[in-house]
This record gives sequence, C-alpha cells and structure tokens, in this order.
Amino acid sequence: MEIDTSTALRLLRRFAIYGLIGLAVEVIYTGLSSLLAGDLSMHGFSFVVMFPIYGLAVLLEPLHSRISHHPWWVRGFTYLILIWSIEYISGAFLRLLIGACPWTYTDALNVNGYITLRMAPEWFIAGLVFERLHTFLDEHRI
Repeated sequence: MEIDTSTALRLLRRFAIYGLIGLAVEVIYTGLSSLLAGDLSMHGFSFVVMFPIYGLAVLLEPLHSRISHHPWWVRGFTYLILIWSIEYISGAFLRLLIGACPWTYTDALNVNGYITLRMAPEWFIAGLVFERLHTFLDEHRI
C-alpha cells in the first residue's frame, strides 16, 4: 500500500498534534493531581518520550471511523483497552530498550508497573475526547 505525499504530511501533522496535546494534558493533569495532594505549586510534568507515544493516537483514527456507529460506552471501552495496550507495550519496550520505563505505577491495581486499572475512567474519557478532536481535525481539514 502506497501513501501519497499529502496523506503522509496529514498523518505526520496529526501525529504532532496528538503528541503535543497529549503532553499538554499530562502536564495539566499531573499539576492538578499535585494540587489535590497539597502541593500549591501545582508541579506538573511529563516525559519527552511521551510525545511519540501520544502521537500514536493517529493510529486510532481509522478505528474511530469504523466504530462510530456503536454506543458511546462500547467505543469508550474499546479505546480504554487500546490505550492500555499501547501504554503497556510502550512501557515494556522502553524498559527493554533503555532499561527503564519513565512511569511506574505502584498502586495495588497496577499490572507490572506499566498500566494501572485505577486510570480506567481517565483513559475511557480520553478515548471519547479523542473522537471529538479527530472529528474537529477532519472538519477543518487539518
């Protein structure tokens, strides 16, 4: 399957958009989490390696197009499972590649430190928000 130049540029642009939005949301999320933990400085953070991981959301676009007719809760669970899969595989790959995973979940609901079931609501909602972003990008031909 060949990809023409305009399609390749669109995918690259969306990869960058998803990567940057993912980083920004993570910094805001961790900053608010630190505030809830009593840190008034609202220290938020992310890892540079998260940019390409969040950018992989571009791979969810064809799925969104195929499952858009399903109920919202089916779509949300589908995204949740895929996001967990990407997070788990990315964490395991990074540990194999560089000897460490930048994130390590330690709560009782973690799976090998790469994912945590505690994050299910956040990833469920993130998948549904992704749909809105994908639709926006399509409608505005970005």
